[in-house]
Amino acid sequence: MKQNKYKILLVDDELDILEFLQYNFEKEGFIVYTASDGYSAIELAKKIHPDLIVLDVMMPDLDGIETCRILRKVPEFNDTIILFLTARSEDYSEIAGFDVGADDYVTKPIRPRTLIARVSSLLKRKQVKSSKQANELVLGTLTININKRVVFVDNKEIFLPKKEFKILILLASKPENVFTREDIYKNIWGSDVVVGERTLDVHIRKLRKNIGEEIIRTHKGVGYSINKEA
Repeated sequence: MKQNKYKILLVDDELDILEFLQYNFEKEGFIVYTASDGYSAIELAKKIHPDLIVLDVMMPDLDGIETCRILRKVPEFNDTIILFLTARSEDYSEIAGFDVGADDYVTKPIRPRTLIARVSSLLKRKQVKSSKQANELVLGTLTININKRVVFVDNKEIFLPKKEFKILILLASKPENVFTREDIYKNIWGSDVVVGERTLDVHIRKLRKNIGEEIIRTHKGVGYSINKEA
């Protein structure tokens, strides 16, 4: 069996799915914990402090969306990766998942190997982000040196004003993750500052002009993400 230091919490009310996923993750060396409902998941998460939670959306009593919302309100889970796994494919369900702080969203059925590869990729990003020495982000043609506040596109140095640099860092902190407009306003301007509705659009437009149109993606009605392959 492979050795793996990561703790995974699997949450699903369908016990056969839970057992099947547990078997496959443990075979890859993950330390696996399971819960069959949202309330149990929250209590168990507080005890074990998992690196990543695979969370089903459709559960009785407390569904995955509300479970994620509650977890994200607890500071100790701010950096915990949460991935939704669900049979629901409606757009509103996916949007709701990202609105409450999900890092990724996949629909059933999915092959265990594919899910494990997705989880491993998310964990690698977290490892890079948490490393004290990792002050440089490289995403395709884009290189960001956080400490020196320097941005390069195709090896060409780009000057960015403070707010635009901070927005770029936020988006780049979780490549491919969709940050809602509310997420960005809260992280960049704070919850106590009143900002015009179009302010963010202006900054995004200027960012695209400086670093390239294809690097930042618009998710209509939701928010923005960064294209890690651009």
